[in-house]
Amino acid sequence: MKGLIVAIQFLTRLPTPRIAVSSDEFAASMRWFPAVGLIVGALVTGAGWAGTQIDPWTGALCALIVWVAVTGALHLDGLGDIADASGAAHKDRERMIAVLGDPHVGSFAVVAIALQLLAKLVLLHALLTIQAFPAIALVPFAARIGPLVWSRALPDLHAGLGSRFRNAVRPVDFVLWALALVAAAWLSPSLLVAPMAFLLWGWWLLRNIGGISGDGHGAGIELGESLLLAAALLWAHLA
Repeated sequence: MKGLIVAIQFLTRLPTPRIAVSSDEFAASMRWFPAVGLIVGALVTGAGWAGTQIDPWTGALCALIVWVAVTGALHLDGLGDIADASGAAHKDRERMIAVLGDPHVGSFAVVAIALQLLAKLVLLHALLTIQAFPAIALVPFAARIGPLVWSRALPDLHAGLGSRFRNAVRPVDFVLWALALVAAAWLSPSLLVAPMAFLLWGWWLLRNIGGISGDGHGAGIELGESLLLAAALLWAHLA
């Protein structure tokens, strides 16, 4: 349970008891990332449902505001950093790494974050219009399985926050969360595209950035969420 509390503290702005943990205990909290996604998904869906009592656009806006507020825009920050770094990658690797570590926000980051928020708003509106509440609720859960995969499959880009999660995830964790994902797919079959999304993002990072970092995890979660929302909408129209 301590690991879950630490994961909630790290991934959200939700109030939790303050507890002291070692570096190893902090790293092990990654095993609980998908569980935090369930909490985020429940809050986002609840806000969306409440807003739809007025109209779907209000619901989408309420859901998006809660989504950003609960996570503290943590993953959006990672997306922005990756966007700026990829924009500088055509120069040389040293320049790319420097931009990735720069706390300032560039034009690539602004555009990427704006497009991500717009995409989520539109997709949430479409899903709320058809009352696809289970799909919305489960997207944050599925997207947060990704970091468990990337932390083991990709080399560390540098010795930063993301590198602390190296080897923290055990084989049993992959099995348990894979089974949970399959079970969730009974409610929202489009979640089965999640493994492909994880592989694609990992391949892109390896090819264009060279490895995984905290920013890579955050950007992957954000893009995974949008992709899974889009997959849920497509499934609903094809079913």
